[in-house]
Amino acid sequence: MLTQLLMAQQAAAAAPQKAAYGVIPMVQSWVHEGNYLPMVVAVILSLMLFFTFYILLTKYLEQNKVMAQAKAIGARFWAAPSLKDAANTLEKDSAYRQIVDDGLVAQEQHGQLTDHTDQHEWTINALARSQASINSQLNGGLAFLATVGSTAPFIGLFGTVVGILSALVKIGAAGQASIDAVAGPVGEALYMTAFGLLVAVPAVLAYNWLQRRNKSIAENLASFSNDIYGYMGSAGVIKPVMRAAPVKAPVAPAKPVANKA
Repeated sequence: MLTQLLMAQQAAAAAPQKAAYGVIPMVQSWVHEGNYLPMVVAVILSLMLFFTFYILLTKYLEQNKVMAQAKAIGARFWAAPSLKDAANTLEKDSAYRQIVDDGLVAQEQHGQLTDHTDQHEWTINALARSQASINSQLNGGLAFLATVGSTAPFIGLFGTVVGILSALVKIGAAGQASIDAVAGPVGEALYMTAFGLLVAVPAVLAYNWLQRRNKSIAENLASFSNDIYGYMGSAGVIKPVMRAAPVKAPVAPAKPVANKA
């Protein structure tokens, strides 16, 4: 019995140990071998992925806030006796109130100008600057998403090249050229390419989606700026027509059907 156990232990020791493959063993081998370059690439891609979702979330909430502010502009705003009173119906941090306040400031500043400047041009430029400031704030961070979407695949490919070179150097030093010795380390290096694509695809989708929403917001801001200018230029006579929601006619209850004997 003892002889059989000793023989089994010797056979197990003589049998070749299968290497563990996967993401976790790959990272553990980096740490154990002090291979810092692939680690740096992985950290860079991880940071790109984190900030991609951070920008997506913050910009989504910011856009929703501006869209909700647009819905708050209704008949109460345009029925106010003056533009200052109308501005007080909006939130203090509203993007649309910023346009109104900038228009009022431009109107006051024009009366203080010593040089002859057309009031139309002065007011239009002030409203355009206010609108451009809001759009610039909404577009903040989108350049980072575009950069991530265009560079992440190449960063992942660079990590793959480094991993393959490191694997080939180890295979050459060990003198093993079997399929197991080559396919495992080279296959692990391809994880970096997949990681780069995993980072790039959400960044591109988020960039296109947020840009489309920003375009819609910019169109609403431009329309509102035009309405404000018409209001200011006509002393409150020209106002947008507020269409009331259609009222649905009540449905008449169904008449009971008499049972025929």
